Amino acid sequence: MNLSLFHTTFDVNFKNKSVILFVLTGVLLFFFCPAEAQVTKSRAQLEKEKEAIQKRLREYDNILKQTTTLKRNTLGELKAVNQKLDTRIAYINTLNREVNLINREINETEERIKTLEEELDQLKEEYAQMIYTSYKLNQGVNVITFIFSSSTFKQFYMRLRYLKQYSDARKKQVAHMEKVNRDLGQQRLVLEGKRQEKQLVLEQEREEKRQLDVLKNEQQGIFNTLTQKEQELKKEIEATKKQQEELNRLIKRVIEEEIRLAREASRKKDSKASTRPGSSIPMTPEVAALSSSFAGNRGNIPWPVESGFISKRYGTFPHPTLKGITETNDGVDIQTNTNEPVRSVFDGVVTKITTVPGMGGTVIIRHGEFYTMYSRLKTISVKSGQEVKARSIIGTVYTDRNGVSELHFQTWKGLEVMDPSIWLSKK
Repeated sequence: MNLSLFHTTFDVNFKNKSVILFVLTGVLLFFFCPAEAQVTKSRAQLEKEKEAIQKRLREYDNILKQTTTLKRNTLGELKAVNQKLDTRIAYINTLNREVNLINREINETEERIKTLEEELDQLKEEYAQMIYTSYKLNQGVNVITFIFSSSTFKQFYMRLRYLKQYSDARKKQVAHMEKVNRDLGQQRLVLEGKRQEKQLVLEQEREEKRQLDVLKNEQQGIFNTLTQKEQELKKEIEATKKQQEELNRLIKRVIEEEIRLAREASRKKDSKASTRPGSSIPMTPEVAALSSSFAGNRGNIPWPVESGFISKRYGTFPHPTLKGITETNDGVDIQTNTNEPVRSVFDGVVTKITTVPGMGGTVIIRHGEFYTMYSRLKTISVKSGQEVKARSIIGTVYTDRNGVSELHFQTWKGLEVMDPSIWLSKK
C-alpha cells in the first residue's frame, strides 16, 4: 500500500473540512448574530410601545364610558371618541409593524435552515469521500496486514498514528453532523412557532380593525347630531370665550400684584436682585434658582392629572363640528376621569385661590418667575401662601352636567402666556 498517498489524501481532506467549517462559522456569526440582536432590540421596543398604547386605550375607554353615563352625543364624547380612534389606529399600525418584524424573523429563520441544510449536505459529502478514500487505499489490504507489514518500527508507529487520526476525524465528522442535524430540527420548530405567532397577530389586527369601524360609525353619529346643535354650540363657544377672558384678567392681576410687592420688598432691602429681559420680576437668588429649574425641565414636567388627554390644544384652531368657526385657547384642556386628583406640576407657592363663573375653582401657583393655573376644580385642598411640591394634590377636577371631567391648565412666564404642551412630558 502507498503510505505517502494515504497520508497526503487524508491530510488534504481533513484540512479542507476544517477550513470549510471555519468559514461557515464566521459567516453565520457575521450575518446572523447582529441580526438576532437587532430583532431582539426591535421586539423589545415594539412590546413596550404596544403596552403603552394599550394602557392609553384602557384610559380613554374609561373616560369615554364616564362621559356617556349622563348624556350622549356631546362634544366631550366626540373628543373622547376621536382620541380613542387615533390611538386605536396607532395600535393597528404597531400590530402591522409587528407582523413585518415576524415576517423578517421568519425569513431569517428560513435562511438559517437553508444554511444548515447546505452545511449538513457538505458534511455528508465529506464523510462519504473519507469513507470512499479509505476503501480505495485499503483495497485488498486489511488493517492488521497494513500495520504489521511495516518494514521498520518507525513506519509501524506512523501507520498506527495515521489510522488513529483518521478514526478521530470520522468520529468528529459524525458528531458535527449530529449537532447540525439537531440545530436544524430546533430551527424548524422556531419557524413553526413564528408562523403561529404571525397568525395570532393577524387575527388580533383583524379584530382591532373591526372595532375601529365600530368607532368610526359612532364618531360619525355623534358628529351628525352635534352639527344639528349649531346655535347651542355657538352659545357655548361664546360663554367659554368670556370665561377665558376673565381667567386671563385674573392671572394678569395676580402676577402684576406680585411684581409690585416683589419690587417694594426689593427696594426696602436695597437688594441687588436683577431683572431678566422680558420679565419685571426681581431675580433674587431663590427666584432665579427655581426659575432656572423650571426652565430646565421643559418637556419633562409631569401632567397636572395622572390620567387623561388634551381635548383642546393651545392656540387658535377650527371648531371640531362647526364650519367657519374658530376657537382660541390660552392653555390646554385635559379631559380626564370623574373626581381625578389635580396635582401641582412643579415645586412652588400657591399665590391665589378663587372661583371664576363657569370655570369652577381656580388655583395659581408661582414657580420663580413662572406661573401655572389650574381651573375647573371641584374641590381645592391647598391654601394661599402654601408651599407645594411637584405632584402634590391641590384638588379634584369638576365634572359638568354632560358628564365631562375637564381641567383647564395654563403656563405663564411673567406676563407672557405660553403653550403648556411644550412643558409637559410626553405620554
